[in-house]
Amino acid sequence: MGAGGEAGGCEARLSAALARTRFEDLPDAVVQHAVRGIVNAAACVLAGREDPAVQILAATFPGEDAMLDAAAATAHDYDDTHLATVIHATPPVAGVLFSLARRHDLTDGQLVHAFAQGLEVTCRLGNVVMPGHYERGWHITSTCGVFGAAMAAARVLRLDERQMRDALGIAATHACGLVEMLGSMARVLNAGSAARNGLAAARLAARGFRGPERPLEGLRGFVNVFGASRNLERLTDGFGERWEMLNVVFKPYPCGVVLHALLDACLEHRSEIARAHAVRLALHPLAIERTDRPAPRNALEARLSAQHAVAAAAVRGRAGLEEFSDEAVLRPDLVAFRARVRIHADATLDKMAAVVHLGDKTIKAPAPRPLSDERLEAKVRKLAGADAQALLAFSQELRDRRAARNGAGTASRSAVSHLLMALNRS
Repeated sequence: MGAGGEAGGCEARLSAALARTRFEDLPDAVVQHAVRGIVNAAACVLAGREDPAVQILAATFPGEDAMLDAAAATAHDYDDTHLATVIHATPPVAGVLFSLARRHDLTDGQLVHAFAQGLEVTCRLGNVVMPGHYERGWHITSTCGVFGAAMAAARVLRLDERQMRDALGIAATHACGLVEMLGSMARVLNAGSAARNGLAAARLAARGFRGPERPLEGLRGFVNVFGASRNLERLTDGFGERWEMLNVVFKPYPCGVVLHALLDACLEHRSEIARAHAVRLALHPLAIERTDRPAPRNALEARLSAQHAVAAAAVRGRAGLEEFSDEAVLRPDLVAFRARVRIHADATLDKMAAVVHLGDKTIKAPAPRPLSDERLEAKVRKLAGADAQALLAFSQELRDRRAARNGAGTASRSAVSHLLMALNRS
């Protein structure tokens, strides 16, 4: 293909759109959502560092903080979800930016801008390759997350348009991650590798390492190899005007997102469910494929067990880290209640929806409920402990200056110092 054709490819259009974005042009809603995402991710990192899989990674790769923070952010399955694609978009991007914030004197505006940019690329690329990508066995958090991580790093490292295009190409050859890893320790590697490889892609591009011209839409490029819809216009249409990252939601429960609407319903109707001798669930076939685990053996499997989720809500009346722990899996009362739960498929349901049948009564849960600011603060305080106040101070300072119309983030570094204070604890 000639040079003119190359210049018009989706890679060129995306890198050009990214290069011309400015923090000052971000809508307030995007800034606010990005700040919530950063705080949520940081809290998940602090809690996730205690996870056995993350501790093994830390002992094996002690200097790989981008990988380790991304792995920790997703360790408890408490992070986030882009509902249209089921991407956990924040861990790879946050892992990269937390690493770079330790090494570069970033303003809060630079951090927020890079975070929003990374999430936007991840989610838009997910829209391009769905449906079909996840069903083929690719773990979309990792395969698309590496591009978001690379573009977030590109913003911090001040890559120009050509270098961003190269970073996309380098990231494309690092795209990997299998759904089969879910339910095992290897799951955290998917987000961790996406962060490490995305950061490497941006650093290589910054030094003049060149990528291919068509890493995304080439004959053997990412979309043709990994994709299904190949709806490439979704990557750049309305870029900077319509923000896909606003469709990322933050998790109220530390388990697979396809269980969240179910948990909402079970907690709301706890007393009735707790008294039921039999609980019948209707779920989408994909949700059943992921979560039909009547006898989970550990926390990893419990986080993807519909039977355990129902039991936790009915018996314990809550669904936090304690309810999805190794200890909770073995509790006799939870084991006994799981045996009451039966599941059948209903392909007419959304993959996030659930229907609970209790004898003649039917409880419908069409979609997960969003996490309010109050519930997010409670979650941060639970996960971050003594460091929660520093994370909340980061958020509050940005809100205060944005409200005062002082161009929050364009010059201040104090908010980032609050964030690093929490993340850098020993």
